[in-house]
Amino acid sequence: MLTFTALGPFQAWADGAPLDLGGQRQRAVLARLLVAGGRAVPVNTLIDELWPGAPPAQALSTIQGYVSRLRRALEPDRAPREEARVLVSAPPGYALRAATEQVDAWRFEALVKSEGDPGRVWAAMDTALELWRGPALAEFGELSWAATEAGRLEELRLIAVERRAGAGLALGRATSLVADLEAHASAYPLREEAWRLLATALYGLGRQGDALAALRRARSVWRDELGLDLSAGLQRLEADMLAQRLESPAPDGRPHLPAETPAAGHAAVTGHAVAGHAAAGPAVARSAAAGSAAVSDAAPALRVVVADDQALVRAGVRAMLESEPGVTMVGEATNGEEAIALVAETGPDVVLLDIQMPHLDGLAAARRILSETRPPKVIMMTTFGSDENLYAALRAGVSGFILKTSAPEQFLAAIRAASAGDALIDPTITTRLIAGFAGRVDPDSPPALAGLADSQLDVLKLVARGLTNRQIGQTLSLSEEEVALMVKSLLEHLGLFDRAQLVMAAYESGFVTPGEKSSFSSL
Repeated sequence: MLTFTALGPFQAWADGAPLDLGGQRQRAVLARLLVAGGRAVPVNTLIDELWPGAPPAQALSTIQGYVSRLRRALEPDRAPREEARVLVSAPPGYALRAATEQVDAWRFEALVKSEGDPGRVWAAMDTALELWRGPALAEFGELSWAATEAGRLEELRLIAVERRAGAGLALGRATSLVADLEAHASAYPLREEAWRLLATALYGLGRQGDALAALRRARSVWRDELGLDLSAGLQRLEADMLAQRLESPAPDGRPHLPAETPAAGHAAVTGHAVAGHAAAGPAVARSAAAGSAAVSDAAPALRVVVADDQALVRAGVRAMLESEPGVTMVGEATNGEEAIALVAETGPDVVLLDIQMPHLDGLAAARRILSETRPPKVIMMTTFGSDENLYAALRAGVSGFILKTSAPEQFLAAIRAASAGDALIDPTITTRLIAGFAGRVDPDSPPALAGLADSQLDVLKLVARGLTNRQIGQTLSLSEEEVALMVKSLLEHLGLFDRAQLVMAAYESGFVTPGEKSSFSSL
C-alpha cells in the first residue's frame, strides 16, 4: 500500500518501505500537491511557489521532469504510456490522488473533526495525536505555502489536545490530565480553552485553590501580553468558584459544572464535537452575554448570509441560526461570486465568508462587498489561513475572524458583536498578525495620527486592545454614547469605515505595539 507522511519528516512509503523521492525541490513538488488535498495545483503556481521571486528560464520543463521522476518512484510497475493513477495530470496542472487513510495529514484532520460521545472522541484524538512524529513539513519551512500549512496543522493539533482533555474530563480522568494541561497552558498561554480545561480539572480533583490560581495566572498573562482581562466565560467560571456556586467534585473526579459553562463534547458549527473549544477569542466571548440580552421580540432579526464551499459548514451554520431567536439566515453561497450577488440581492446585516473558496476567494469577495455603499459587516471563517491573507482582509475592513471549529455560542456571539460594530480580536489569530505586521509601511495605509486629540488617542489605544465601547467608557469615565461618537470621529478622521481597521491603523502607525501595557495621556 502506498502511503504519505507529512506530520514529521516528509516521506512516501510502499508497503512500509521508504521511496526515493529525489532532491529537495522535487520532494517539494509532491509535498505541495499533498497540501492541496487532492485538488489540482496549476503549473504556474508550482513554479511561483517553488522558486519564489526568481524562477529559472527552464522552470516548466524542470517541473515536468520532477513529475516524471516522481511518477516512476510512486508507480514503478506502470507501463511507459499507461496513465498515471497517483500523481495525475489535472489541467492546468497536477494533483495527488490518494485516499484519506493513505495520507497521515488528511487522516489526522478527519480524526480531529470527528464527532461522537466522550469515549469515541477520546479514542479519535488519541489516534490523531499518535500520527505526529515531529513538526509538519519542517524541511520546506522556508517556503510560504509550507509554513502556512504547518501552522494550520499545528492549530489542529492544539485543538486535538484540548478535545482529548475535554473528553477525558467527561470520562473522569482528571488526575492523569492535570500535568499535561499545566504544560499545555504554560506553552500556549493565550489559549482560553487551555486555562478553562486546567481550572476545571483542578477543581474536579477538589483543588479549588489551585484552580483559582490558574485563572489568576491566565489573567496576568493576558493583561501583560494583550492589555485584556479574562474572557466572559473564564470570569464566570472564576466567579462561580469564588462564590462556591459549583457543586462539590464528584468522587470519580468529574466536576459538576453549571449549565452555562461549556462541557466536553459540545457540537461545533461544522458538526464536530469540540469539547467546548472557545476559539473565537476574549473579545467575542465578552460580547456573548450582552448580545444575547439585546435580543427581544420587538427587535428586527439580524440577517445573515453564509458563503463556504463546504456543504457541511453551511448546513451547520443553517442549523445553528434556525434555532437562535433574533437571527435568521437569508441565503447561502458556495463561492465568492455567488456571495457578492447574494449580498446585493438580500442586503444582510452580517456575512460569514470562508477565506478560501473556488472561482473567487473570500478575500477578493470581501473587498468587493465592503466597497459598496452601506456594506454589511463581514466575518471571515478560517481554519488557519495564510497570515498575508488574514492581514489583508483586516486592512480591507472585515470585522474579524472566527475559527470554523468554534462552538455555536461563539459564532452567535461573533455575529452579534460584528453587528454592534465591535472588532473580533482573537489572540490566537489577530495578535499574531499584529506582531508580524506591526509597523509595516503600506502605500494604502490611512494618514498619520497627527491632529487627533489626546482623548481620541486614548480611545484609539483601547479600541486597539479589543475593548468594547462599554469597557472603554468604564476605563475612561465616559458614557457608552460618548465613546461611540469618538469612535465614529476616529473613523471619519482616518478615512476608515470599520473598527477592525482602527485596530490595524493603531499598530501599523506604531502608536500601539504588541505586548505594550496600556497608558493614557488624559489619565
